[in-house]
Parts: sequence; structure tokens; C-alpha cells
Amino acid sequence: MNVNMKSIGLTESLSQEAMNYSNLLVGRVTAQYKDSYKVVTERGEFIARISGKFRYQINNQVDYPAVGDFVMVDGINDVNGNTVIHHILTRKSIFSRKVAGSRNDIQVVATNIDTLFLCMSMNNDWNLRRMERYLSITWDSGATPVIILTKSDLCEELAAKIQELQPIAIGVDILVTNNLSKDGLQSVFKYIGTGKTIACIGSSGVGKSTLINRVLGNDGIATSETRKDDKGRHTTTRRELFIVPGGGAIIDTPGMRELGIVSSDISKSFADIDQLALQCKYRNCTHNSEPGCAIQQAILEGSLANERLHSYHKLKKEIRYGGLNSKQIEREKINTMFQGISGMKQARKMIKEKNKRNR
Repeated sequence: MNVNMKSIGLTESLSQEAMNYSNLLVGRVTAQYKDSYKVVTERGEFIARISGKFRYQINNQVDYPAVGDFVMVDGINDVNGNTVIHHILTRKSIFSRKVAGSRNDIQVVATNIDTLFLCMSMNNDWNLRRMERYLSITWDSGATPVIILTKSDLCEELAAKIQELQPIAIGVDILVTNNLSKDGLQSVFKYIGTGKTIACIGSSGVGKSTLINRVLGNDGIATSETRKDDKGRHTTTRRELFIVPGGGAIIDTPGMRELGIVSSDISKSFADIDQLALQCKYRNCTHNSEPGCAIQQAILEGSLANERLHSYHKLKKEIRYGGLNSKQIEREKINTMFQGISGMKQARKMIKEKNKRNR
């Protein structure tokens, strides 16, 4: 399979960067295995491994190739199949998450994404707080989020659900699809085209693979029926990039019910709260019980949900403490408790006193 690399996202700037590596060919990672990668190039598709020099230069997990990366390879004419990845070209976007059960390990889900389809089915998978998390991470990744509501045929209150979603999806397109038919598919195609890369994320069984099959025009990705309890079945087992007929690429990912935050942009995903905060009486308002708090007033008036404020505080806390050890977390908590110079002095005094007791 020979591919026009520009049709799947190779930009002029990346082509210029690739010229720095003589005798190497540009490829794009389409799948990742335990210790190898599937790479597509203008001369075909190959299984590749990273070079020893490249491996030696890697400092952390994020530096390894990931699905969506443009890489420089050689050895594609090797009769023994020894194709080697030597470099990763500059990433324009990175969607990553914390590895489950770990404080610091980061998993790169996909790279060089233009638009991220945040898929949520309109049955038992409906979860606004999870969508807030998805939006925060997507804005931070460099990709543009689009919410895809799937399985609308299973929802009896479609208009009410969309109205419930709109306050948290500020500035984000919301598309409604029906997996039993092609309803809503045309609205999806306006984001897909030559040079564009789409990625789909969401919980298991929300219909990501079904959606991608419709885009590709075949049933190349295995799908499963919804269980009797209305929850989706997990089908996709790894991240994989598919080339869209006519141009573009789309990435399928395994279900992600939990999404640990590495970093996020809550200024966009919680723009309504940030705007209200500007109207608070005190600049350092914590939005809990201070007099003149515009956010608490909005909650009393019913224009802002208390659950949304709770989610805002939770994400800010998770971002602030992410990657810190227990002592660092304790120090951050104390610093947050006290504001201003006198407060900082008192915080430092408390830390010193506790350290003395623990000796």
C-alpha cells in the first residue's frame, strides 16, 4: 500500500524538517505493539523498531514513538524486514493521560491530531463530569474538541440531554449520530479531509469503532452489540490509525472510562466560571463561602450548577498535586490555606514544626 503522505497530514514544515535527515524516509506510525510499530510510508507499510541510539536518547515514556507520529525510517528495502525508526518529527499536538494506578507515568494516546471526537452515548454512558475532563485535556493537547453523541436511538429525551450538555460545552460543536443508520454522518464528514487527522476517544462500547467503520466505508474494525444492562462492550484493544478513502486519517482508541490528567486547560473548558470569578468581590476568592462571591451567587440563582463548581475545584486540585510526592502535596495544601506574605510565613512555620516532630 503506497500512500501520499501529504494526504494523511504531512505538512510543508514537517517536510522541511525531514530534509535534515539524509538517506531516511518519512513514515507515520499507524499502530504500536509491545516493542515494535507499524509504519506507513510512500513506499508501503512496514513493521519497525527504534534504533539503539534513539532508545539511548529517550528520557521518559513520552519520548517513544506513538500512534500518529511522523518518523524518519530506513531499512525499508531490507529483505530481512529490519526497518528502523531513528527520529520523531516535531509533534503539533499530543493527547496523553496518566497511566491507571500510577502517579507519574504518562501514556501518549495519539499525536498530531487536528480534531478530537469526544464520543459519549446517550444511554447509561451519559456522564457530564467525565465530559468536562475530556474537554479540559483536549484543549490542552493542541487539538480541537468536537462532541459526538452516539446511539441517539436509545434516548427518549434528546432535546433535554443536549440542553444539559451545552453549558459545559462552551464553544464546542455537538453532533448527534445514530449507529443504527447513517443519521448525522454527513455532519461528521465536514471535519475529515485531505491532510486532516481525527481521533476518537470515549468509554468502551459508545460506538467509536462503528462510527469509524462508517467513515471508512467498511467493517474493518470489530464491533460488539450493547449488553443487556445497556452498557457497551469493549472491542478495540489498541490504538490504531486508519487512512480515510479520499484523504485524511482517523485514529481509533480503546475505551477510556477513567482519564488521569497530566495537564489540562480549564480556562477554556470552564470559561463560564473564570468569567464569573472576575466579578467576585475579592481577587483571591476561593468561591466557597466568601461574601460577594459571584460564583456562589450564580449557584443560588440557578444559572450555574453546584456540581460544575465541584468538578472545577476537583480538576484544579488534581492538576496542582499531579506528580508531587506526599511532602510536596502537604506543602501545597498549606500554601493554599494561607494567602499573602504573613500567611506564607505561617505556612513555613507549620511545616518546620511538623518536620521537627517527625524526626
